[in-house]
Amino acid sequence: MGGSGSMILMIGLLVLMWVLMMRPQRKKEKEERLFRERLQKGDRVVFSGGIYGKVHEVDTHTVDVEVSNGVIMTVEKGMIQPAPEAK
Repeated sequence: MGGSGSMILMIGLLVLMWVLMMRPQRKKEKEERLFRERLQKGDRVVFSGGIYGKVHEVDTHTVDVEVSNGVIMTVEKGMIQPAPEAK
């Protein structure tokens, strides 16, 4: 029983670690997906490369973002995140 009991304990710990690590990651992915679905004109965003801008137009898979006066870039929705609040 000693060998099989420790094996069950080890498997239980591995499952617990997996659950504790995956839950926050899935929550974050869900929040990012909801953000991208709710994008609207005027929202402040940041590209994954660090460029900040304001949403100009939203399409199915892309977003037009104004990064400077009159400069509009088209990017994939997956490449943008909400801009952090200014302090």
